[in-house]
Amino acid sequence: PIPCVPCLPRLHKQLQATQSARKILSRERNPPIDVMINLGILPRLVEFLGHADAPALQFEAAWALTNIASGTPDQTKAVVNSGAVPHFVKLLRSPDQNVCEQAVWALGNIAGDGPIMRDFVINNGVIQPLLALVNPETPAPFLRNVTWTISNLCRNKNP
Repeated sequence: PIPCVPCLPRLHKQLQATQSARKILSRERNPPIDVMINLGILPRLVEFLGHADAPALQFEAAWALTNIASGTPDQTKAVVNSGAVPHFVKLLRSPDQNVCEQAVWALGNIAGDGPIMRDFVINNGVIQPLLALVNPETPAPFLRNVTWTISNLCRNKNP
C-alpha cells in the first residue's frame, strides 16, 4: 500500500521523530529507557508497527522497541504490556527483510527474559512464522538471528 499524498508530511515527521528516539535508545552507555517509557512513547511505537504502507517507520519503531525490550525485566514487560508482541509476530511475514529481521530481534529479546515472557511469545503464534524463515534464501546473518530467537524459545524450561 502507498500512503495518501496528504499524509506524507505527517508520515515524514513521524519517521524523523521515531528515528531520533531510536538513536537515543541506541546509545551504548546508559540509554534513557525509563525516561522514554515515562514519556509515553510505547503506544506510538506500537502503533507505528502497524503502518504496512511505511516500512521505514515500522523498522525504526521496531528497532526502538527492541532496544527497550533489551533492558531490565520491567522494561521488557512494559514493551509486552504495550501490545507489541502480536505486531512483532505479524511482522515476521513482512515483505521488507529489515522490518522482519528487527521483529526477530525484538521477539528474541522478549522471549529471552524468562519463562513467562517466553510462553507469552509462543502463545502469540511465533513458532510457525519464525520457522518459515529457516530456508535457503535467508541470508546467513539473518538466519543466525532467527536461530538465536529459536534458542531463546527453548530456554528457561520449568521443571
